[in-house]
Amino acid sequence: MMVRTLASTYISFCLLVISATTNAFTIPKTFEFGVRVTDGLIKSTVQSYVSPVAKTLVPLKMSTDDETEEKESTWDRLTGPKLFKTVTNWEGIHSVPLVPLRIITGLLMIHHGSEGGVFPANFGTPEFQGFVDFIVKPYFGFLPVGSPEFYAGVHDYVEFYGGIFFALGFLTRPAALSLLGTMLGAVYFHLSATGLQGFPLGHVPSYSYDFEEPLLYCLIFLTFWFNGAGPLSVDSIIYEQISSEDD
Repeated sequence: MMVRTLASTYISFCLLVISATTNAFTIPKTFEFGVRVTDGLIKSTVQSYVSPVAKTLVPLKMSTDDETEEKESTWDRLTGPKLFKTVTNWEGIHSVPLVPLRIITGLLMIHHGSEGGVFPANFGTPEFQGFVDFIVKPYFGFLPVGSPEFYAGVHDYVEFYGGIFFALGFLTRPAALSLLGTMLGAVYFHLSATGLQGFPLGHVPSYSYDFEEPLLYCLIFLTFWFNGAGPLSVDSIIYEQISSEDD
C-alpha cells in the first residue's frame, strides 16, 4: 500500500513538472534587459544603447616632446622656402605697401597738372604756353579734332584731379586708367625727343633716363587699375556698403 502511494505521488510530481516546463517554453514572456522566452527558445532582443561619453568622444592624439612645433621666425621667412614664394592674395599685411604707394604717387602727380599756377590749365601763362609750344605741338600734332591748347588743358585736368582721386582712393580704377594714358604719352614724348639714351647700359648726365620716370608711373597705374585702391581708401568704404558678395 505504501509503495503504491509513493508511486502515485512521484507520478503526480513528474506530471506537474512537465506541465510547468511546457508552459514556460510555450507562453511568451518578456523580462528585463530585453530577454524573452518564446517558441521553446530563449531569445534576447538587441538593445540600442549609446554611452553619453561616446556622444562627446574626441579623438585622442598622443603627443611627445619630439612633436612640438617651433614658431617660424623672421629669419626663417627670409632664408627658407618662403623666400621664393609669390603672394597670390594681396590682403592683410600684403596690402600695407599699397597705401603709401598710392597716396604718394597721387600727390606727386598733382603738380604735373598745374603748370603756371596752383590749379590746372592756366591758359595764357608762360609755363602753360611753353608746354603747348614745345611738347604738344611738335610731338602730338597728329591728334585729331581739337587745338593743342585743348589737349594741354585735358592733360592738366587729368593729372591734377586724377592725382587727387588716386591719392584718396576714390574711383581709383578710372583715375588710374586716365593717368596711365597721360604717362604713356609722356613715355612717347621722351622716346621721341631723346631716344633710349643707351638703355640699359648707357650713362646720361642726369643719372636717369628721361623716359624712366613716366615708365615707372605707367607700371604703378597699371597695377592699381588691375587690383583696385587697396585699404584705407574711399573705394573700400563704398564697396563695404554696397557689395553683396561674401569675401
